[in-house]
Amino acid sequence: ITFDRGFEFIFYPILEKRLGTKSYFCDPQSPWQKGAVESNNNRIRRFFPRETQLAKITDKELNKVCQIMNNTPRKCLDYRTPQDVFQEALQMVT
Repeated sequence: ITFDRGFEFIFYPILEKRLGTKSYFCDPQSPWQKGAVESNNNRIRRFFPRETQLAKITDKELNKVCQIMNNTPRKCLDYRTPQDVFQEALQMVT
C-alpha cells in the first residue's frame, strides 16, 4: 500500500500487521509519486468530505464505497475496473 505522507497514516504498522501487506510512503516533494494517491483521495472525498468523522463510518458504508471505487472504470486501466484488473492478476498467480 502506498500512502501520502499525511499524519493520518501514523498507524500504518497496524494495517501492515492485520492485512499482511507492506506499506510505502511517497517521498517529500515528489508529486509524480502521489498522482494515484491524490486521485483516490479526491474520489473518496465525494463520499466522505473532510469534516467527516471517520470513526463514525460503519462497515456497511465503507464497504459500499469500496464496491463503487473498485467497480468504476479507470482511464489508466484502459477503462477496465480495478476489480477486473485484480481478478486478472489473481488468475495469473493461480
